[in-house]
Amino acid sequence: MPTQFDLTGRKAIVTGGAQGIGRAVAERFIASGADVALWDVDAALAEKTANEIGAIAVRVDVSDPDSVNVALKETLDKFGRIDIAVNNAGITGPNTTTWDYKPEDWNQVMTINLTGPFLVCRAVAPVMIEQGYGRIVNVASIAGKEGNPNAVAYSASKAGVIALTKSLGKELAGHDIAVNCITPAAAKTAIFEQMTQEHIDYMLSKIPRGRFVLVEEIASLVTFLATAENSFTTGGVFDISGGRATY
Repeated sequence: MPTQFDLTGRKAIVTGGAQGIGRAVAERFIASGADVALWDVDAALAEKTANEIGAIAVRVDVSDPDSVNVALKETLDKFGRIDIAVNNAGITGPNTTTWDYKPEDWNQVMTINLTGPFLVCRAVAPVMIEQGYGRIVNVASIAGKEGNPNAVAYSASKAGVIALTKSLGKELAGHDIAVNCITPAAAKTAIFEQMTQEHIDYMLSKIPRGRFVLVEEIASLVTFLATAENSFTTGGVFDISGGRATY
């Protein structure tokens, strides 16, 4: 029986919420009493998932400031407030050496994985400041701590998410707004379709637990970080890498 977290009455957004980790987080939030908006670039899939789990769907391109602002207004119109924001949307980019990495691929990964969370945080922070309460959880990666070979843009973007979390956490510490991030090992989701089998095998070989993390395990950690009980820690980096990183 999973631990019961209390999110009763909380209003949450989850980017990339239509599938994978985002969907698992949304489901756990709803089971904990929250109302959830799935922010996703795939409007059709987001609507399907929202109907299945009891959420609302909001089409958004997190890399586009105007799209983020429109999504924010739509969500506020429906919910009236935003208590929780989870920045989960992301892509892996190609698996290749740094010297063969195309600049356009680098820019795409950086724009979605790092600029996206920046834009969402930039949009929701004033709302949370006015409320005097908020919880932001950014989904980084173990790659952001250790750097995966043949994944330079992904690793660098996730390292950036960690730094973003630390900076924003300090800026919002006086407003009862906690900003934390998680650094999971790989989970078997649709993002695997963007990777080579060689890279997948490499990631698995680095995990002492000998398996990939489950999306439900990630959702459990994210949900705790989104609760009012997480009342002191901010700017923190929470490892969920199966023992790969212990720092």
